[in-house]
Amino acid sequence: MFYSMEIKDHIRVPPDLFGLEVKESVVKRLKKKYEGFISKDLGIVIDVKDVKTIGEGVIIPGDGASYYDTTFELLTFKPEMQEVVLGKIKDIADFGAFINLGPIEGMIHVSQTMDDFVSFSKEKVLSGKESKKTLKIGDKCRARIIAVSFKDVTNPKLGLTMRQPYLGRLDWIEDDVTKAQPTEDKEDKDSKKEGKKKK
Repeated sequence: MFYSMEIKDHIRVPPDLFGLEVKESVVKRLKKKYEGFISKDLGIVIDVKDVKTIGEGVIIPGDGASYYDTTFELLTFKPEMQEVVLGKIKDIADFGAFINLGPIEGMIHVSQTMDDFVSFSKEKVLSGKESKKTLKIGDKCRARIIAVSFKDVTNPKLGLTMRQPYLGRLDWIEDDVTKAQPTEDKEDKDSKKEGKKKK
């Protein structure tokens, strides 16, 4: 899920940026420090959204840089368990598919790609035996997050599934909706008939 987070930090501005306006130099240092930063608490930092306040600069002897107490907003992506996400298949291997979710990639194990027996072909395609569904590189899919690990903070791991209804390749979802539609219409007609009989 995307979040806007307000953070406070001491920002070091080196002497080579003293010629700029204070806000501009602080923003440059914030972007250098935080863009692409990954942590369990923040998730993945996408951008420095806004600078709220900048305190008075303090120079520490022996350093030469100026330090500013700064309050700012970050735009972050923090994956949540059971969250439904939209992405594009980046690569396929015999053990599953890798999906690009924008700021991060996730992995869909072959057993979680579809509710069917799945086979892998040399053309990097996963195929369902009975359903005849196929999954290939470039397909846009909807998946649900079932595992999140920040054990290695530089490379967080996401596990996803597409086995439930209304998940998977987008045209599979359209098929699920189409199949569900007549049933709902029939139930509505049946309940209207019962309503007329009672009157």
